[in-house]
Amino acid sequence: MSVLVIGGANGMLARALSEHPDVIAVGRPEADLTAAHTLEAALEKYAPRAVICAGAFTDVDGAETREAEAIQVNAEGPGVLARLCAARALPLVHVSTDYVFDGAKTGAYCETDTPSPINAYGRSKLAGEQAVTAAGGRYAIVRAAWIHAPYGRNFVRTMLRAARAGRPVRVVDDQHGGPTFAPDLAAALVRIAHTLAESTDAAQVGVFHAPPQGSCTWRRFAEAIFEGAQALKGPHTAIEPISTAEYPTPARRPANARLDGAKLLETYGIALPHWRESLKTCMAAIAAEKWKLD
Repeated sequence: MSVLVIGGANGMLARALSEHPDVIAVGRPEADLTAAHTLEAALEKYAPRAVICAGAFTDVDGAETREAEAIQVNAEGPGVLARLCAARALPLVHVSTDYVFDGAKTGAYCETDTPSPINAYGRSKLAGEQAVTAAGGRYAIVRAAWIHAPYGRNFVRTMLRAARAGRPVRVVDDQHGGPTFAPDLAAALVRIAHTLAESTDAAQVGVFHAPPQGSCTWRRFAEAIFEGAQALKGPHTAIEPISTAEYPTPARRPANARLDGAKLLETYGIALPHWRESLKTCMAAIAAEKWKLD
């Protein structure tokens, strides 16, 4: 029996999920989080054993002026999907974000910490969590941060493109988080989905954090990217560390995106690899494609 991923196969995470043989990934127009009838039709058509909601409005800055759209995709749609799953006794794994927190905590965030988003994207994702919880089904909300992959739009590929252009990069050095490799997260999500389908353990229902081992700043992450690229004869360049204040954006970002993964390990036996090890895998995959970054 398959796991149905709502979110298509083009997004970073959905693409990583679709690489699992027991996963079917569908997106718009066949399964559209803004069109309830398509979600119901997809559940009827594929008759999955579990569902993963990986679709989202992810334009963090754009959400500041398009908050209603972000809420429709990130909150209302997942709420509808959660209710449809609950009515069919289908477990749902819903992907969320560190942006539900304000980043003011000095240590890693636990699931018991109170959310307090500081931007529209974070508010929409928190509303999605609340909608999934309210549906009353068997669910796991999985928060992750700083997702990257050899494909798609992400920090790793952005840094490499800048380096290929032959210019130094200015990178924020006062925001902390854990770079999360999309294939690592995808494997965890699929395992959680199967476990929820096979078990009735109430402890497996709720909110979980899925961070990699270790953490860094964006500047340290960029350094590791260029070190890896240089070792593989790829593009690299100089880095100028800057503060968040020196890189203003429409949406505020949490200064601390670190998540504590102890609950996920205790409940599901899942611990993601260290971010540096996964970055090596990511860099090797990009190098194998001859540094194609467009």
